[in-house]
Amino acid sequence: METNWIEVGDVVIRAIISLFTLFLVTKLLGKKQVSQLSLFDYVIGISIGNFAAEMTINVDSQYMNGTVAVLVFGLVAYSVSLVTMKSIHLRRFFMGRPTLLIQDGKLLIKGLKKVKFDVNDMLEECRGNGYFDISQIAYAVMEANGKISILPKSEYQQPTLKDLNIKGQRAGLCANVIIDGKLMQDAMNNMHVDKQWIMHELEVQGKKIENVLLATLDNNQKMLVYEKNVNQEVVDVLE
Repeated sequence: METNWIEVGDVVIRAIISLFTLFLVTKLLGKKQVSQLSLFDYVIGISIGNFAAEMTINVDSQYMNGTVAVLVFGLVAYSVSLVTMKSIHLRRFFMGRPTLLIQDGKLLIKGLKKVKFDVNDMLEECRGNGYFDISQIAYAVMEANGKISILPKSEYQQPTLKDLNIKGQRAGLCANVIIDGKLMQDAMNNMHVDKQWIMHELEVQGKKIENVLLATLDNNQKMLVYEKNVNQEVVDVLE
């Protein structure tokens, strides 16, 4: 069968258009992981994906048909996200609401039936969260996105530094000051260090910047250096 290169070129153009349209709609809707999607978001995502695929492959349809469908669904989803921020009733209708499944170590049958869970499903979720004995659980709640949140009873909670009367160091994000042998000037500025300071730290650790895959710096001025040859050594060991 002879390849129709004109049709192939049409598909390429359609794929680029659909990808660009999906990118714009995704930027509009915001950054949500699959596990964070509500039922409404999930339905919208599947529909938009189907429209984009149909627009790409079905060369008999117009470009504009699929593009308009994707944009309409995206705008509807965006509008719903706006109104649900202002109305708790609409938010509950579109996004759902949390459901209590365990209270004071006891399974709530009414809650399990509401979310279509049986006892085995609930026990599996508890084990997945590290609780093999449900009597240790004060509350278990299914969030609107289907995720199970568990609060253990006070006697089974991990002690904090405050509980132990220990003063901890100030927490903060690490900055990537070197990536693939290159200094990251913005990260260095944010951490209030300069090239001279970084090079001195590398010299102290006996590292050369051209051999550095990644170097991170925390709020306590502690720099961790990962060399490029480390990954190769790991591969050799695994082989």
